Amino acid sequence: MVLVCERAAPSLAASRSARQCTAQQSLCFRQNVACNPLARLNRRGLLHSRAVNAGRGCFAVRAGDWNPPTVADTKKRFYETFRKPIPGLYNNVIQELLVQQHIMRYNKKYQYDEVFALGFVSVFDQVLEGLPDGDRENLFNAYISCLDEDASKYRQDAERLEGMAKGLSSPADLKPAAEGTELQSLLGNIADRAKGGTDFLYTKFFAIGLFRLLELTGGKDPKALESLVSAMSVNGESVNRDLMTYKGVLSKLSAAKDMMKEMLERERRKRAERDAEKKDAASKAVEPAENVVTS
Repeated sequence: MVLVCERAAPSLAASRSARQCTAQQSLCFRQNVACNPLARLNRRGLLHSRAVNAGRGCFAVRAGDWNPPTVADTKKRFYETFRKPIPGLYNNVIQELLVQQHIMRYNKKYQYDEVFALGFVSVFDQVLEGLPDGDRENLFNAYISCLDEDASKYRQDAERLEGMAKGLSSPADLKPAAEGTELQSLLGNIADRAKGGTDFLYTKFFAIGLFRLLELTGGKDPKALESLVSAMSVNGESVNRDLMTYKGVLSKLSAAKDMMKEMLERERRKRAERDAEKKDAASKAVEPAENVVTS
């Protein structure tokens, strides 16, 4: 069975089965339309071939070659594992991150690497900083496991990269090199994949991971980021755009946290005032009874 995807038809181009329709696919998942029903039909073998006018341009993808879970499947697994309610301040962020990472995870070019892990762990810990440690870690484990990946590996690899980066004397020591240090060799392998382009998927988490490495070496000069991005064979404009978006999200979240703290503090003061009034009223009610003289 062959599924034909037309570039001129966005609704079909959004299907995950048509893995080459990258831009339309991302938009489809982000809006949570069309993809899930198509994926379910695909699994049941209900999609049929379509004839396409040669003048419009098309390409064919075998429906049975790639059959990842749907976004709904991933969310279901997450909520089956993490059953506690998520505070509203964090719930929307988690939902958005999970949908975006599902798209990355089940892209044919995706391949896990330590820089990606460092970037994601950095984002997750900063976004959910206000949650109790136990809840945050349980949520992290549920989040990663619902994507069929190993949460402990994410943590261990992120910590290992942080440790290696902290030991460097300057950002120049991050330059990818197959025969260099352990970190340079690791970055060199990723750079080779990025240069080839066939088995490397650029993501915003990868960009944040690179930025975090620079932070740990004390690199604050934009030229240091530009040099590292160029050496890693990734697009500098995409990296700068994703880093600006990330900083904007953190800024808005920080403002929301401050507002929530103020609301909670006001509520705490009002509750304390109500308790004090009740206590005062109770003590006044007891006083006359104590002053009664019995004959």
